[in-house]
Amino acid sequence: MARTKVFLVGAGKIGRAIAAFLTHSGDYAVTVGDSNAAALPALGGHCAGTVHLDVHDRRALELALAGHDIVVNAAPFTLTVAIAGAAHAVGAHYFDLTEDVASTRFVKELAETAATAFVPQCGLAPGFVSIVAGDLAKRFDRLDELKLRVGALPRYPSNALKYNLTWSVDGLINEYCNPCEAVVDGERRTADALEGRETLVIDGVEYEAFNTSGGLGTLADTLEGRVRTLNYRTIRYPGHVEILRLLLNDLKLRDRRDLLKQVLEAAVPATLQDVVVVFVTAAGHRGGALVQDSFATRVLGREIQGQAWGAIQITTAAGVCAMVDLLRSGVLPRRGLVRQEQVDLATFLDNRFGQLFRPEPAVSGGNARAAA
Repeated sequence: MARTKVFLVGAGKIGRAIAAFLTHSGDYAVTVGDSNAAALPALGGHCAGTVHLDVHDRRALELALAGHDIVVNAAPFTLTVAIAGAAHAVGAHYFDLTEDVASTRFVKELAETAATAFVPQCGLAPGFVSIVAGDLAKRFDRLDELKLRVGALPRYPSNALKYNLTWSVDGLINEYCNPCEAVVDGERRTADALEGRETLVIDGVEYEAFNTSGGLGTLADTLEGRVRTLNYRTIRYPGHVEILRLLLNDLKLRDRRDLLKQVLEAAVPATLQDVVVVFVTAAGHRGGALVQDSFATRVLGREIQGQAWGAIQITTAAGVCAMVDLLRSGVLPRRGLVRQEQVDLATFLDNRFGQLFRPEPAVSGGNARAAA
């Protein structure tokens, strides 16, 4: 099979990992475009070529994407509409990482008239966590509750926030500020970000979890009418959410996101020494009995192919690369909207990229508990 031609928009932390994983598999010719020319040399031998690209120039964008089989969008969520629209115009399959609800709504509308597959919200959360949740949901005759918990955390927290920057600051602020989708007592509801705090203990480590936006992906659509309780919460170390409430609510930085971004980027260091924690639990009836099934995994930053990658880079890149790979191998539909939860979990974990999510034995036994 000839190498599949991929145009990747975005040469940031996640984009570099996506380019490296796909290129070194030997099955993809990856061209990377970014508006920041200074970011392109860092791609090194991880791609077939680079393009200095102005995404806001629709004609230039379409010319760059033309002739590629697949477009992968690893740019900020604010550019999703432009990139997805251009992919639709040139007839390429489209994948993205966005957690933004409004952008995903636009992508879903495009998919209705697309001659190719449109696969939004790949990555970690939404993305892999939706695949896990979909797998657990299928195990029940009647599903009562489904709870998704995900965190990208520093392994060695050393500041009051107990947090380091590991991915897009714009995406992080979006999650902390925007409304959250949920199903409560069988009805879809909107919940406030930073609310719903709970305590989690996973493999002996105590965390807190609270509402953030976008993590459910399309699950609320898929499971509406089939589940009584459905929610997504972000995992952090205890004390994080109270500082966020001070910044966003008391100091009104929710209304000054540019200033909040400047503060975070200037004061909170980045790290590759991170860990991604995933915990999904479902409860319901099966064979007449009330039962609960859970899934837990823990992924550390590590060296792959001679280069150090952070855990959030590995999991986000592996999520979208696995979905691209499943399309290439004929597992995914090749036309219209493809939801993450349509993918079988075992098939995903057997994929060469999906294997990076495989649970570590110490965690996969479900040694986790939660307290409201």
